[in-house]
Amino acid sequence: MRAVPAPKYVSVEDYLLLEDEAEEKHEYYQGEVFAIAGGSIAHNRIVRNVLNSLDNFLEGKGCEVFPSDLKIHNEANTLFTYPDLSIVCGELNRWNKRNDTITNPAVIIEVLSKKKTKNYDRGEKFRLYRSLPSLKEYVLISSLEISVERFIKQETSFWNFRETTDPEDLFQIETIHFSCPVNELYRNVSFEEV
Repeated sequence: MRAVPAPKYVSVEDYLLLEDEAEEKHEYYQGEVFAIAGGSIAHNRIVRNVLNSLDNFLEGKGCEVFPSDLKIHNEANTLFTYPDLSIVCGELNRWNKRNDTITNPAVIIEVLSKKKTKNYDRGEKFRLYRSLPSLKEYVLISSLEISVERFIKQETSFWNFRETTDPEDLFQIETIHFSCPVNELYRNVSFEEV
C-alpha cells in the first residue's frame, strides 16, 4: 500500500500572494489550495446568457452581478472561491480592503459541468456557502442538460429547494424579483458540445 502524502498547509497570506501572480484560479479552504478547471463552451454560454440578462435587469436597482473573477471569502470557514456569478445588493463588503475579494453575496450562481465538480457544488461547497450571513439564494444551472436547481433561505435558516427541467418554465431569483424563461439561460447551447 502506498502512503498518500499529507497536503501542505498554506497560509491565507501565502495563498493570496500566489493567487495574485497565478495565471489560473485556485480556491482555498483551511490551508489547502485547489486548482479550478476551465468550463466547456456550453458552460460559458450559460454564464454569458445569465450575466447579460441579470446585468440588464439590475440596472438602477441597487444590486450588481459579478462574473467569476471576483473572489468570495467566507470568514466563518476560511473559504476563498470564485463562483460563476454572484449578486450583491447594497454596498460591497470588500475583505481587507482588497478589490478582488468580497464577503457579502446575496445570491451565488454556479453552472454545473463535470460529475465530480457537480457533486461538490451541490454538496460540500453549498454547505460552506450556507454560513455566509448575507447569502439568501443559491442557484445551480446544469450545462449537461436542462436543469435548474434553486435553494432559497427562509427566515428560520431552513433552505427551500425548487427544481425545473422544463425549458418553458420560469427561472426565478426571488431575492432580486427576477424571472425569465428557462430556455433563455440555454440560448445557443448545444449539449453535443459537452
